[in-house]
Parts: sequence; C-alpha cells; structure tokens
Amino acid sequence: MTDRFVSSEEAPQQMTSIDYVAHPEARVALHRRTLSVVMASQVFSGAGLAAGVTVGALLAEQMLGASSLSGLPAGLFTGGSALAAFIVGRLSQRLGRRVGLAAGYAAGALGGAGVVAAAALDNVVLLLISLLVYGAGTATNLQARYAGADLSAPGRRGRAVSSVLVTTTVGAVIGPNLVVATGRAADRFGLPALAGPFALATIAYAVAGIILFLLLRPDPLLVSRTLPAESVTTVTTKPAHGTPSGVIAGAATMILTQVVMVAVMTMTPVHMQAHGHDLGATGLVISLHIAAMYLPSLVTGILVDRAGRVPVAVASGVTLLAAGLVSATAPDDSVPLLALALILLGLGWNLGLVSGTAMITDAAPPATRAKIQGTVDLCIALAGATGGITSGLVMAATSYAALSITGGVLALGVIPFVLSRARRA
Repeated sequence: MTDRFVSSEEAPQQMTSIDYVAHPEARVALHRRTLSVVMASQVFSGAGLAAGVTVGALLAEQMLGASSLSGLPAGLFTGGSALAAFIVGRLSQRLGRRVGLAAGYAAGALGGAGVVAAAALDNVVLLLISLLVYGAGTATNLQARYAGADLSAPGRRGRAVSSVLVTTTVGAVIGPNLVVATGRAADRFGLPALAGPFALATIAYAVAGIILFLLLRPDPLLVSRTLPAESVTTVTTKPAHGTPSGVIAGAATMILTQVVMVAVMTMTPVHMQAHGHDLGATGLVISLHIAAMYLPSLVTGILVDRAGRVPVAVASGVTLLAAGLVSATAPDDSVPLLALALILLGLGWNLGLVSGTAMITDAAPPATRAKIQGTVDLCIALAGATGGITSGLVMAATSYAALSITGGVLALGVIPFVLSRARRA
C-alpha cells in the first residue's frame, strides 16, 4: 500500500502515488492542471497587490499628515508579509499548498477590508493594523510561484515559475489603472477616494483564495513528495552549517533586489504627487512598473533554464543600477523617463526573483521545501519592510535622486555574492 499524500475527502479525484511514479504522462498532465489553476488565481491576486501598492503611501500621507511617514504602509504590509510568509510556508509544509495559499489570500482580503474601514472612520490605529494584515496577500502572491514549480522537471523550473508570474501581470496592470474608477465608486458610497483601490484588493484576494481552495486538487507539493527525488530536485553542495549553497545564493539575490525595488517604488508616487502629477499619471507609471516586474517572466524563465541561474542573477544587479541612474537623473516633470526608470526597476526585480527562486527550488528537497521557501520569503519580506520604512526617511532627509542612486549601488552587491556562492557550489 502506498502512503497517502492527501486527505480522504480528495481521494476520489486523484490517482495514487504509485500511479504518478509509474506514469510520467500523468505527472505532466497534473503539472499542467496545477499551473492553470495557480495562473487563474494570480490574475486576481495581481490586481489586489497592485491596487494597494499604488495608493498606500498616498493614503498614509493623507491620514498621518506627514510625508516622512509615507513609506510606512510599504513597511507595514511588507512586514505583515514577512509574518505571513512564515505562516503560509509552515501551513503548506503540513497541509499542502492549497490550504496555505488559500489562508494567505483570506488574510489579505481581511486586511484590505480593514483599510477601507479605517479610511472611512479616519482611524489611524485601524489603518496601521489593517495594513499589516493586508501584507499577507503580498506574501501569498509570491509564494504561489513555488506551487508552479513543485512538479516541474529541474530543467524547466525557470519556465514554470515564469508562467505563474506572467499571469500576475494581467491583474497587476489592470489594478493601478482602476485607481480613478474605484476612487469615484468609493466616493459615491461616501468613502474616501483612496479607499477604492483597497476595496478592489479585498475582492480580488478573496476570489484568488476561493479558486485555489476549490480547484488546487490534488495538491502539487504533497504529490511531489511521492515522486523520485531526481525528478523534482537538483543536488547542490552543502557547506559545514548544512544550508545548501543554492539556497544561500538564491536568498541573497532576492533579498537585495527586493529591498531596492520596494524603496524606490514606494517613494515614486510621493515624488510624482509632490511635482504636480495626478493619480492617473501615477497609476500609469506604477502599472508599467508592475508589468515589468512580471511580463518579462516568460523570457526570463527561458534564460534561467538555458543560460543558467547565476548569469541572470548578475544581470538583475546591473539592471537595478541602471534603474537608479535613470530615476535619479529624470526631470521631475518627465513622466516618460520616470516610467522608463520604473520599468527597469521592475525588470531587475524580475531577473532576481526568477533566478533566485530557481536556485532555491533546485536546492531544497521536497520533504522540507515549503519550510525553506517560507523562511526565505520571510527574509525577503523583512528586507522589503526595511526598504519601505527607511525610503521615506531617506527621501525626506535627502532627495528622490539620492534614494534612487543608493538603491542602484546596493543592488550591485548581488554580483560578488552570487559569483562567490556559485564557485563554492
């Protein structure tokens, strides 16, 4: 008798573990179905993520009355995403991706509803608590990429991750461009205009969670534990303390790219508003930025699989430096140049995320994969929280240009670190 890898209520819908081992075509079909379900959920979660990011700093500035604290929302919901990444990772480790991801999106929806209520009541304490909970949606959005890679062969892992990320683009582009429309809708209901995008995020996260909870059966992570090790993992060298070099290199790549991306992205709407740009222009720049975060994924995935993880990680640092230089030198009234800078910022983040994710999934065995991935995403979220909170302080003390250049230089730290780890592996 084979080990059970799902609950008894799911058994009628699934083959046994030995069937997936004996019939590779069944594994391929299951992998494709898993990708389809996860991709469908990501369309909605992308809208939820992007809508809140676009106006979060503006809402905080409006309610707190201080531009130096406008980076607080990004710090809070990335801090919340840190806690959620840890919890979602542990839930997924014990109960599978379906339960872990659905729970994360449910928490994100609850946080979005709380932000709407806080804006309506002008309650700063409720706003801060709700932003923290809202961050669960961000963490879950990122952890969904791992579900796409659970059943993929090592040589196609980059493309599997990219397929999930690219569908996020649809919602991520739509979300910021609905800022004005959702603001008008909120106004008609007697709510502050900036609460509208968070209402959209609430609905979007709820729908994403429902899709995963109902349709992500059989669970890809639990099935992967029944498969031959060589079909789902790649061996990498372990240093003395026991952590695979691939995990360390992948984590470092994603942490550095995350902190730079969050810091510059968070302050761009504040910088634009301070120089007379309206919400429509701000929404356009942010939507292009988020499109660049996800849309290049199909090409990035191919590059990661064919050229290798390390070259793509190095390219991420160079691209983020270019983003910092363009944003620092762009005239304050130039929407096209600011858009170009944010596109480069998104592209650099994408290169780092896809290459780093592939490194970690290569190195982590299925038995502990979700736990390792959740811990790595915890570190990434904490780095993003640091970038978000300090970005407002840095910009208030210096300038947007100084913040951008500092971020670009910091991103170059990816290169020596990843090359060093690659040599050890």
